[in-house]
Amino acid sequence: MARIKKLEIESNYNCSDDSCCGCEKTGAAALPEESTWKRYLPVTATGILFVIGILLDSLFKPAFFTGTTRLVWYIAAYLPVALPAFRHAGNAIAQKNFFNEFTLMIVATLGAFFIGEYPEGVAVMLFYTVGDLFQESAVRKARRNIQTLLDVRPDTATVVRNGVTTTVSPEEVSIGETIQAKVGEKIPLDGTLLSPRGSFNTSALTGESVPRTIHDGETVLAGMVNLNQLVEVRVEKAYADSSLSRVLEMVQEATSRKAKTELFIRSFARIYTPIVFALALAITVIPSFIVPGYVFDDWLYRALVFLVISCPCALVISVPLSYFGGIGAASRNGILFKGANYIDIIAKVNTVVIDKTGTLTEGVFQVKKMEPVYPEKERMAGYAVALESKSNHPVAKAIVEHFPHIMPGDYRLEDVKEIAGHGMGGIVDGHTVLAGNARLMRMHDIKYDPGVDDIRETVVLVAIDQQYAGYLVIADQVKADAGSVIQRLKQLGIHTTVMLSGDRSSIVQDVAERLKVDKAYGDLLPEDKVKYIEELKKESSNVVAFVGDGINDAPALALSDVGIAMGGMGSDAAIEIADVVIQTDQPSKIATAIQIARSTRAIVIQNIVFALGVKFLIMLLGAFGIASMWEAVFADVGVSLIAILNAVRILRKDFTKS
Repeated sequence: MARIKKLEIESNYNCSDDSCCGCEKTGAAALPEESTWKRYLPVTATGILFVIGILLDSLFKPAFFTGTTRLVWYIAAYLPVALPAFRHAGNAIAQKNFFNEFTLMIVATLGAFFIGEYPEGVAVMLFYTVGDLFQESAVRKARRNIQTLLDVRPDTATVVRNGVTTTVSPEEVSIGETIQAKVGEKIPLDGTLLSPRGSFNTSALTGESVPRTIHDGETVLAGMVNLNQLVEVRVEKAYADSSLSRVLEMVQEATSRKAKTELFIRSFARIYTPIVFALALAITVIPSFIVPGYVFDDWLYRALVFLVISCPCALVISVPLSYFGGIGAASRNGILFKGANYIDIIAKVNTVVIDKTGTLTEGVFQVKKMEPVYPEKERMAGYAVALESKSNHPVAKAIVEHFPHIMPGDYRLEDVKEIAGHGMGGIVDGHTVLAGNARLMRMHDIKYDPGVDDIRETVVLVAIDQQYAGYLVIADQVKADAGSVIQRLKQLGIHTTVMLSGDRSSIVQDVAERLKVDKAYGDLLPEDKVKYIEELKKESSNVVAFVGDGINDAPALALSDVGIAMGGMGSDAAIEIADVVIQTDQPSKIATAIQIARSTRAIVIQNIVFALGVKFLIMLLGAFGIASMWEAVFADVGVSLIAILNAVRILRKDFTKS
């Protein structure tokens, strides 16, 4: 796979089809990356000529500044800002998009020149361009948080081959090879740390500024920055499959998935703009049949005012910008929305269902004790380690790590399989071995010590050749911020919190009581979790979010209204299926994601109500001749700027203090 291409915020943020009024050609998103002085030169030239013209008209009033001289002066002031609009209008018309913002501005300004209102004609285009520059600045600021992800993408990798280090492209490094990273360098690929320990800045992936210490054998991810010493890493994933590549792909896709409100605004603009042209024409023509003493220039002027104020750019720019800002704010907090549409959905969530292991608990298990009953201790431990070495489940890893002196490769394994929600089974050195929960024992009619059912911690029972051989007690810890997330969810108005887990019911109930979760269910298979989600969704008023991290959570993630995956320890399947990914694995970010979505949604609604309210009021005043072109210009630019500034507010808000 080729290197992830540059994030095309431009094409994703703006509408490129004919459904838009034409605003897609404005702002930073469509402008080339030219120097600042070139961007501001046209508006500066027009501004100087315009101000001088107003002074000559109103203050100095020289004799020469009349007739043709005055017209030529204002044409010279008009052209620097008007020519780009003519060019964009021509491009739009070539694509059969006749009713767009540029044709609207051109008709209004040429009309003003036609009736001799030269300063007003220049003012319309000048202030429109000034507003355009503000839009450019706002869009650049909104996308900055997302584009910083591109800066962490490493361009090279130092690979060790035959004892010699070679600098190559990350795509050229194979799985299993060893790479090096010096102090200050970015880790180019996902892998396992070979050095004794290392300190890494993970903020680009997780949003966390505190350095993370990683020890040998633990996972390091592409995009992490090495902080204190040369480290070596064994590559475990190709560049295209690395966590960083997945993040970039998800962000790129997120900017292209539009919310229903955003799509509605575009459809609205497509219908609204030609209607405005028709109404402006009606304002000019119809009064000639019904108004005594009809004066064409007066009614044309009213129509031009109507056209200027009717420009829907405040909506077409600020609404997508609001969603874009929400995605950027979430990214800064280590949360990835896979599309603006999911912002709308998660903002309405009132029921949150959370998996326990790896989501509310650390998912980093340790063996507390082992109680063998048959045969000897080492035989039971060896068979269990050999079998569990073929699983990626956190419990299986804990068992393997607890017995470092046992080498799984010393055992002959056959027909090994993982039974979702139950455990592992297979043949070890010719013996049939089972390692899993009580359900697995009952499934194979194996009698075990009933006292095991009273143990509240996670228990792995082992059977050899259909005989119960003993058990291991596994401990897990509740995450540091798990206690606060339920409280925060309640404060946000979430009326129901549910914990689902494949772990023992006694353990699940214990954790639920400590965290004050409303309902909790244990001993669940993946299909049981799906049934609970289906049951909750039968109530039409419930908008359900499910949070999980394992491959067994994938069905529930897919079925829920919003699937939220833990992206640090979570399985690839869960991350792919989920609609929202929490990079930090912190359950508190569930509440943060809902807060960001609701703040974004509130800003979108505010902009729609404000823009439409002001515009319809001034349009009405203009149609009755109460509002002049100057008021229309300032109202249009003012509404756009206020809406844009309101939209970028989301980027300034600190959700960590909420």
